[in-house]
Amino acid sequence: MQVIEFIASYGPWAWIVAGIILLALELVAPGGYLLWMGVAAVITGLFSLFQPLDWPIEWLIFGVLSLVTITAWVRFNRNRPSQTDRPYLNRRADRFVGHEAELEQAIHDGFGRMVLGDTVWRVSGPDLPAGRRVRVIGHDGAVLQVEPIEGSASERLR
Repeated sequence: MQVIEFIASYGPWAWIVAGIILLALELVAPGGYLLWMGVAAVITGLFSLFQPLDWPIEWLIFGVLSLVTITAWVRFNRNRPSQTDRPYLNRRADRFVGHEAELEQAIHDGFGRMVLGDTVWRVSGPDLPAGRRVRVIGHDGAVLQVEPIEGSASERLR
């Protein structure tokens, strides 16, 4: 009961101070939830500063504002794409889509090999001879899918 009496005696200022404490706690334990609860507490304090309300109504406003702001933050944060300076860090095969190279080993029965970067990759595609230039069009796990490049130098020599 002393907490309720304390909040009732200081009124709106108790909400503002509690909001500032929650905002400060967000610095210590980041995660976003305390941030939005602190914002809700400060808004509740400012609202009750200009419009005196009973403490149950103030708690209702605080609870509703907390739920609304946290829900909005979670939905926004979930749909936001992650930004990174290395988007293909753990997706090496994606990095090579669109690259062109020569086949190291002929594609026979749908599979062959080629060198890209510092790795020998298994490739799949139509049967092609070794040395033929191909373009990576996709991948299936660690197997790169390739297609022949029309009009390549080796094609013109034939």
